Amino acid sequence: MSVRHALLALLSEGPKYGLQLREEFEANTGQVWPLNVGQVYTTLQRLERDGLVTALGDGEELEPGPQKAYRITEAGSAELVQWLRVPPDLSTPPRDDLVMKVLIAVRVPGTDVSEVIQAHRRYLVELMQEWTRLKEDDNGRDVAFALVVDSELFRIDSVVRWLDAAEARLRRALADGWNPAQAAAATVSAGLPTRPKMGIRR
Repeated sequence: MSVRHALLALLSEGPKYGLQLREEFEANTGQVWPLNVGQVYTTLQRLERDGLVTALGDGEELEPGPQKAYRITEAGSAELVQWLRVPPDLSTPPRDDLVMKVLIAVRVPGTDVSEVIQAHRRYLVELMQEWTRLKEDDNGRDVAFALVVDSELFRIDSVVRWLDAAEARLRRALADGWNPAQAAAATVSAGLPTRPKMGIRR
């Protein structure tokens, strides 16, 4: 999540104070990702250092008080437009804790990988049920929250489907005599293969 660009987006509406930015950030993300006000000001300082925002000068305050207000610069607007339109680099899979647990579980003697997968599946299904309940309770009143919940439900559903596929693949491989330790040792002795890079240009 890019707090940097979220703050630029909020400032594109007009000058704002740090506390105001924090409140609007949380409101615009469905109150799902709380933001520390210290993080807001640290990010604003970096944006100011990079010439993407500027503090209002004397006599430009939004209202009397000790707070410092910021406005987006032309460079900040250009950076925001660029960020919005350039897809993130997804060509390399992120290091996912759940994927790592399944990969490691097959190497731990005496571990029932299916049991590990089932434990995570149960948790994820319960999590989906909880998100669904929260969404139904909100009843579409908060569009930002509904969008975040939809995203989470789709993400969790994809993880559950991956667990189903992983369990089926491991069951077939083990039934065919696959030994993860021997397979890894053979790969290392043969030299680590270089995976082909994705050919999609960003």
